[in-house]
This record gives sequence, C-alpha cells and structure tokens, in this order.
Amino acid sequence: MICADKFQTGYDEPLLHTMYVDKVLSGVKAVQTLSRLNRAHPQKHDTFVLDFVNDPETIRKAFEPYYRTTILADETDPNKLHDLKADLDSYQVYAPAQVDELVRLYLSGADRDQLDPILDACVATYMEHLDEDGQVDFKGKVKAFLRTYNFLSSILPYTNAEWEKLSIFLNFLVPKLPAPKEEDLSKGILEAIDMDSYRVEKQASMRIALPDADAEIEPVPTGGGGHKPEPELDRLSNIIKAFNDQFGNIPWTDADRVRKLITEEIPARVAADTAYQNARKYSDKQNARIEHDKALVRVMTALLRDDTELFKQFSDNESFRRWLTDTVFALTYSEPGGKVASTTSSTA
Repeated sequence: MICADKFQTGYDEPLLHTMYVDKVLSGVKAVQTLSRLNRAHPQKHDTFVLDFVNDPETIRKAFEPYYRTTILADETDPNKLHDLKADLDSYQVYAPAQVDELVRLYLSGADRDQLDPILDACVATYMEHLDEDGQVDFKGKVKAFLRTYNFLSSILPYTNAEWEKLSIFLNFLVPKLPAPKEEDLSKGILEAIDMDSYRVEKQASMRIALPDADAEIEPVPTGGGGHKPEPELDRLSNIIKAFNDQFGNIPWTDADRVRKLITEEIPARVAADTAYQNARKYSDKQNARIEHDKALVRVMTALLRDDTELFKQFSDNESFRRWLTDTVFALTYSEPGGKVASTTSSTA
C-alpha cells in the first residue's frame, strides 16, 4: 500500500509490519504515522521502518512527550475564538447573509449544487481582493478557528449560535480555497541530471531509545500560524569546518566559491522565497521545513547553469544534500523576523 496523507492517522491494521518512509515527519505527525505499526497481532513479533528522509533525533524527540505520563502545559483559551472571528470577518471574504443562507440550506437538507454558488462567490472574492500574503493569513486563521472550535465545542456547553454557524460555513469553504500558484521550475531537470549516478546508500540501522520520564505538551494552538522556536545556530566557522570534514575530499574546482555559495548566497536566496516566507510567518515548523526544502530545490535548479558541479553533488550525493538542507534550514528559519542568520567571513 502506498499512501500520502490519508492513512497516516486512523488506519488500523494489526498485520501491518513494515513501513517505508519517504517524506519529512516531525511532531505529532511522526507519532501518528509510525504508530500505524503499533497494533498487536499474535503472529507479529516486531516491526520495521526503512526511512529515507528523517533524522533519528527528530523522531526520538517527537515520541518523547507521549512515552510515559503526558501533562498538559496550559489550557486552550476560548476567548481566542473572538479574536479569530474578528480577524476573519475583517477580510470580508464572506458576508453574514451568506453564512446564514448556507447554514439554512445545509440544515434543511439542500443538495450540494445549492450550496456551491454561495461558496464560489466567496472564493472569487478571496482570489480577487486578497494578495498572496492575505490569502495565506486568511486560510491559516480559518483552520485555526475550526481547530479551536471543534476542540472546545466537544468539552464546553457553547450557546453562541454565530460560532456554530461560522464553523459549518468554514468547513465547506476551506476545501475550496486554492493554494497560491507557484512557478513550475522543474522543467528540464531530468535532462540535466545524470541518473546513471543515482544510488541508494544505507546510512544507519538503529533502535531509538526513549527516556523513562513524564513529559509536557502544549494545549491546542489558537493562533493563525505556528510559533518559531529559537534553536542555537552554528557559527559560520563551524559550518565551514563541518563542510571541510565531511566533503573536503570532493575535488571541487573552486572550493572557496562553493563555501561562499553554501554559507551566504544559497541561504539568502532561500530566505527570499515567497512561499517559504509565508510558511515561516503563518505556519508551523513542519510546514515551514517542507516549503524550505521546495525553495532549496528551486534555488539549486537556478544554480544549475553557473554551478553544475554543486548541483550535481546536491542531486547525486544523498549525504551532501541532507547536510546542505539541514544547514540552510537552520540558517534561514531560526532568526527572529524570518531574516537569514548573520554570516561573517571566516577562513576554512
């Protein structure tokens, strides 16, 4: 069975034994996905995961909070719903009359073709009156409102009919909101890549051990986007040292030029990518990492004409690609305000 997202949660098959992972996983997504293997069966004595992408430390940290007793760090603030609704109303993508009419039709059992004209009118407003940043912010706040309301409505006796109606309306609207269009930069890549050099390389085989301790998790987020943690960044000299230690044996034609690209030009270009900027501002770290990886591929593709040597290592050398991806993400994600981390000159 091959799946993208649908069977990552809720799929229950006790005979499932082996999983091949070829996408970035972190946080609860990693726990939910890999836990599909946890179902017990009399004939199943172990499980196996072959992971082509993820770092073992990331997976270990994802599972740690749920290994022993899990403590909720704080409560979800129901008052945030007022703020989210006010923000959504201010975009004027929908009118109160449209919300009321769709809910009335839905509760009276109307067919879908009676609901779609109302939703299509809202989508047209969304596309015509909001720029790309506005679309990303609106859609993020819609999802935050639905997530928070669905959670709180299951445990609190709400009597606010407007919230319930807006929840019904937004559940119909959000699947119709298109994502911002991106230029297809992949044309011609296959012709430029030497596929004969592609190979599968085993990195490691290990068991991930978890600490025997209680853990704390955060409440359901009520913000329109994720927060940015502040991990410690390697200094430029450490990055160059790591590059020299791991890839100094590669016969680069111009090693100084490659080092400058890796530490300055590539991070700056990735940080300037619009889709990645939006993900850093309005989404969580996992989605930001996904957009970062796409942005890095676009940047490396753009370098193909002038720096074929570097692009070939990025395409063919899995360990180099993974190191460069992790390094550029650390440089571009962690700086407050979405700025590229400062990189002052250093000699290798």
